[in-house]
Amino acid sequence: MSDKKHLGAPVAVVTGGSRGLGRGIAAALVEDGFRVFATGRSINTAKLPDRVVRITCDHTCDKDTESAFARVAEEANRIDVLVNAAWGGYERMSEDGRFTWSAPFWEQSAHRWTSMMDAGVRAAWICASYAARTMTTQRQGLIANIGYWAARKYLGNTLYGAAKAATDKMTTDMAQELQPYGVAAVSLYPGLVRTEAVMAAAAGGWLDLKNSESPEFTGRVISALVKNNGLMDRSGHVLIVAELAREFGVLDIDGQRPTPLTLETA
Repeated sequence: MSDKKHLGAPVAVVTGGSRGLGRGIAAALVEDGFRVFATGRSINTAKLPDRVVRITCDHTCDKDTESAFARVAEEANRIDVLVNAAWGGYERMSEDGRFTWSAPFWEQSAHRWTSMMDAGVRAAWICASYAARTMTTQRQGLIANIGYWAARKYLGNTLYGAAKAATDKMTTDMAQELQPYGVAAVSLYPGLVRTEAVMAAAAGGWLDLKNSESPEFTGRVISALVKNNGLMDRSGHVLIVAELAREFGVLDIDGQRPTPLTLETA
């Protein structure tokens, strides 16, 4: 990418870019011409393209988040897309040889609440707050919060459902407040994503990957969504990544087009 093209490229901030879905989204966006800033606690060792700007950040620490967005402001002076992919709770799906992810709430460790609510929902709110200050001044932008079907049906455990439901409601209300400024907020539902944690669970025989998605797939779809003229009409809505891919003609990195999940099949 030439310096001229780089400076004129849309700017994306992807949280949780060290691994999993966030890493894939950051990689896909930079490949599609975005200027990408990716955050994460271990971002410096992440397998990301060289053009991705890495910012070491623990989003459970507000000062880290403040510093990260200050750096984006200093280097780019704008934000066109924020993807809140930072999340917790997946990293210890198995503990002491037991698959604790699906344990009833009274047997869940408190670390899962902290990971999902603090590193997930709260972090998304803080990051969106910083991004919104820039986007409302620009009078354009997209905040994409990663949601999932657990907001609408029981999937795995009580904490997961509570966190994803909170994400959807937060997104809907953000969209209401952002609408006068021409800024969109959406909740994106990927399918079963082949993250490191999911692959580890699949190796243990707990997951079927037949209809799964690469981490990059969501990034490709976000890129297409940003370029779509009807973005504001979708603000405040839950959007299914694989459905958008069909609408926009987006393929996964293996050339496949995953089947969209539904409330019944999720």
